Amino acid sequence: MTVRQFEHAPATLPLYLRAALPALPGVGRLPGVRHVAGAVPDVTLERTRVTTDLDDLAAYASVCGFGMRGTLPVTYPHMAAFGLQMTLMTDTAFPFAPMGLVHLRNSITQHRPIAVTESYAVSVYATRLRDHPKGRLIDLVSTARVGDEVVWEETMTLLRRGGGGSAEERRAPLDGVEAPARTATWRLDAGLGRRYGAVSGDRNPIHLSRVTAKAFGFPRQIAHGMWTKARALAAIENRLPAAYTVDAEFRRPILLPATVGFGQDADGDRILFGVTGRARDDQPAPTHLVGRVVPL
Repeated sequence: MTVRQFEHAPATLPLYLRAALPALPGVGRLPGVRHVAGAVPDVTLERTRVTTDLDDLAAYASVCGFGMRGTLPVTYPHMAAFGLQMTLMTDTAFPFAPMGLVHLRNSITQHRPIAVTESYAVSVYATRLRDHPKGRLIDLVSTARVGDEVVWEETMTLLRRGGGGSAEERRAPLDGVEAPARTATWRLDAGLGRRYGAVSGDRNPIHLSRVTAKAFGFPRQIAHGMWTKARALAAIENRLPAAYTVDAEFRRPILLPATVGFGQDADGDRILFGVTGRARDDQPAPTHLVGRVVPL
């Protein structure tokens, strides 16, 4: 496997411009733009000596609802991995053009908290290209290490819609799990996607404005899935163990602005949580996100 080293975080704006090229009529099939279907790139992207800027951390914590502590929120290393993830997805060796991919599931394992003063390395690679009833799935695996110690891992499961294949080879972690009854209400304004995009670097047009979201088939902008997961974990921050795995499944996008409900429940030593929308007429409340925390 080839390893590509990065001294600094890749700038995400040029990567989004590159990501948009395959969607342009007449451009997507050009050499250097067209993605090669059917294979997983045999490459790992790695960034060393990642440190935490306290002002950036404070801005992230404010948008997501975390308190400022001596350790990083469990979702924060995703910020360090995101530029590498985008770099990998915009490479033409990646089997799918990134625009239009659906972030279907996200699993994070925190082996121990990362202190805000610690330096760590982040690596990203793709794996497990496979069938799904609605298309094809691929995983992006990100790992954070302090020295030789693995302290944090993330698996992003992405869906490419179209040409539905067979059932998945493994049952999804949250199959059959329903969101708990709401215990709190969140009112999300239309600018949430822009604020989260500013602190995360994730400026996908579907999150930024009604106009840019409509260009990709949404009636208006949608909340980031990783914001929703982070906000849910911030709501139970004081209940989280030091070491755990937290799985989340993104079942329906949140159209902004929105009013949603958050619920949590105990299942033995596990914590279930979910984000739901409003029930309308005789229809039940739609589920936007369901998640589960399992101590290690």
